[in-house]
Amino acid sequence: MNIQEFVRKFKNYPIMFIGTGLSIRYLSVSYSWENLLKKIASEFESNEEYYLDVKSECMTSNVCDFAKMATILERDFNKYLQNNRNGKFKSINDTFYEYMKKGVNISRFKIYIADLLKDVSFKDGTEYEIAELKKARKNIGSIITTNYDRMIEEIFSFAPLIGNDILLSNPYGSVYKIHGCVTAIDKIIITEEDYREFERRYELIRAQLLSLFIHNPIIFIGYNIGDKNIKDILKTVFSYVDYNSEKAKLIRDNFLLVEFEEGSKNTDVVEHDIDVEGFPTIRINKLKTDDFVTLYQALASLSLPISAMDIRKVQNVVREIYAGGDIKVSITEDLDKLNNSDKVLVVGSKNTITYAFQTISEMMINYFQIIEESNAQLLTLINKQRIYNSQYFPIYAFSKICSDIRDVDKLKKQQCDKINTIVQSAPHNCNESYHTVEEILEDSRIIQTNKTIAIICAIMNGSMNLDSVKNYLQKFENKRTTDYRKILCAYDIKCNID
Repeated sequence: MNIQEFVRKFKNYPIMFIGTGLSIRYLSVSYSWENLLKKIASEFESNEEYYLDVKSECMTSNVCDFAKMATILERDFNKYLQNNRNGKFKSINDTFYEYMKKGVNISRFKIYIADLLKDVSFKDGTEYEIAELKKARKNIGSIITTNYDRMIEEIFSFAPLIGNDILLSNPYGSVYKIHGCVTAIDKIIITEEDYREFERRYELIRAQLLSLFIHNPIIFIGYNIGDKNIKDILKTVFSYVDYNSEKAKLIRDNFLLVEFEEGSKNTDVVEHDIDVEGFPTIRINKLKTDDFVTLYQALASLSLPISAMDIRKVQNVVREIYAGGDIKVSITEDLDKLNNSDKVLVVGSKNTITYAFQTISEMMINYFQIIEESNAQLLTLINKQRIYNSQYFPIYAFSKICSDIRDVDKLKKQQCDKINTIVQSAPHNCNESYHTVEEILEDSRIIQTNKTIAIICAIMNGSMNLDSVKNYLQKFENKRTTDYRKILCAYDIKCNID
């Protein structure tokens, strides 16, 4: 079957298990495990034969033990930097000694790894593919990764969970960084000792993640078919689930390995057998392709009740209820009977409950996220609310995503009329050509109260760089203000008007 048909069968939020291959695909700076070690070795020992000698020590039957290699390289790298305080790696030494002054002993080797992988700049030409991945994130329950970089956080805006944070975590809308992160250098797992400690602690983490593996579809992406991580997951699951049970069959049917094959446009999912020590041959599903866009589009079109992030919000409210304290709780089937104000979790009949989980104001605050995700399901809630003539509301982009919004022409006219009124009544010095928002903010000739007007005029006259506006809006301190909404409406018109 093709990938669209395969994904359409999902009854729960899929979990993505992301490996280095995806970072290499999208990031300007990224390395496979071997290439990372080779890079580090070449930086402090220019003789290639040094690296080859270390690799030779770590090979058995032509298979390299990279954890053992990392152990040797860490020892040699740390010693080299210790003996060369102010040389090529002075900044790494500086960081090391800053930690030591605080009583924190972190390997120079790991500090350098974090430094190498801190950049999250994307490769040219990947914009469209990443945009399609962002559209899918509303249907992704959580992400598990062995990567150290912050690419996933950048794309998904999920909360990272590292080390012990994994244990008592909310499973929805999270990134489980099981091998550490560049933001938590001491948690990076790469050497033999790191892995021994990880295995000791992993029993608790395994218990936390097991329910995700059992109850959710699992999509491996950025790994190859023989990867140890895949086999370890299968071993974990089938150590707790009877291999011959119906539950085991459901789990196997939900496992999908996406394997990269350069240039391939294949979209067919086929069965594949994996040998896992201690178990019969395990049959999972495999998609071998270079067409990741089709996969992302299939995930984005998956019809699920609400987004995984909204489940997270509900779980957080429930957790507060469990904790007790000052939170007020009223159980009802009719919102009209509620006097509680701050947080509302409603359970009852769909005939008596009128509930919009994002207000008009919240949609404007979350404008860019909604656009990135093409969240048409959420936008249908516009029909359940009233947009007054006095309100600024960016309908253009929303209407392109969701064709079910009512009174679109009326709302577009209302939006344009309000912005045109601002432009027509603008002071003369606000109608000049500006290329960036920063130019207007720094121009002392424009009084503070007219800055917003000048930005809107520059947007509408076509002189303003729209990326500058987007960046300004995304960083806007208080997105509930009228100034934010005015600029957003102008930006929305200029970006989307035909």
